[in-house]
Amino acid sequence: MALSGKYGKLDIPKIGKDEPVFILRAQDKLAEQTIEIYKVLVSPHNQAMAKDLQKEIEAFRQWRGAKKTPD
Repeated sequence: MALSGKYGKLDIPKIGKDEPVFILRAQDKLAEQTIEIYKVLVSPHNQAMAKDLQKEIEAFRQWRGAKKTPD
């Protein structure tokens, strides 16, 4: 269980019941760029995670739903 300020309690394996999480959705116009920035920060410390983040970036790019500014 995780705790999101916007979405409330979420059942996410390996995350503590009161651990705060921040969620980016593919519909958010700024999400892809945000993940790219995080990838730049992660790269010097963890190349495997940077590769995983690149996969997420691609998934966000390929998502064809409507995009909007964050709410």
